[in-house]
Amino acid sequence: MKRFVHLLEGPEANAGSWAGSARAARAAAFTLIELLVVIAIIAILAALLLPALNRAKDRAATIACLSNLKQLEVCWHLYAVDNLDLLPPNDSVMLAGTNNVALAKGISWCPDHARTDTTTTDLEQGVLFPYNRAVAIYHCPADRSTVETLAGEKLSQLRNRSYNMSQSVNGYPEFPDPDGILALIPCWKKFSWIQQPPPARLFVFIDEHPGTLLDAQFGNPVGLPFWPQTWFDMPADRHNQGGNLAFADGHAERWRWKVPKVFYYFLQPLAPGEMPDFLRIQDAMKQGKDN
Repeated sequence: MKRFVHLLEGPEANAGSWAGSARAARAAAFTLIELLVVIAIIAILAALLLPALNRAKDRAATIACLSNLKQLEVCWHLYAVDNLDLLPPNDSVMLAGTNNVALAKGISWCPDHARTDTTTTDLEQGVLFPYNRAVAIYHCPADRSTVETLAGEKLSQLRNRSYNMSQSVNGYPEFPDPDGILALIPCWKKFSWIQQPPPARLFVFIDEHPGTLLDAQFGNPVGLPFWPQTWFDMPADRHNQGGNLAFADGHAERWRWKVPKVFYYFLQPLAPGEMPDFLRIQDAMKQGKDN
């Protein structure tokens, strides 16, 4: 009899248990409104955090770039020490046309072709490479420019090099100069000859705009009074409208530009408000043949 009563009571007891479980599950679940509120909160937090994360990422790239430039600067100094104070040669090396014609060539701190080289073979032939064989120090981590074919077709591979060396430090040392134009561009051949500006204010390496980076030398019409004020080469502004430079005394720093650096064509005139940036660059280069 007890067993019969137990069998009758069993389904009712189980039904009550199932109902309780269902109510508990409904109580633990999110409603649609609650879920939307959570998503909205997450979106607000992301909107607040992303700018800070982007700034941190940009700052990290700037620091890494400055480190690269300082390492190149060490190589530059070591070369001078090993070569009786003679600065590393800084000839212009450049290709032109679809036939890979050497428009300019010569011994250089880095005789590569940054726009078209898909390997580091030429970069490794530079006179500074034996002092630091890490090819990564030639490329700014914020530089997203890619190599291209000789016909100008853009490829997906990042360039190997982002930096150029100032014409003021042994620029065009033994380069043919039949017209005497290069002789007008002031430069020093030895470290001990550096005077105006002094080493602490003379930049050696600069983060160059990818649009003007044709060779490994940063040119500027210092010493050419007959030349209009135009950019031979343009500094990069990929570090929050700023560029990084390494100086002859060994330090590196970021310069904030007054206006963004936008490349349209070679030898383009200065943009409105750009004169302070242009003069700042010139003031950090050799001022004349006799200084």
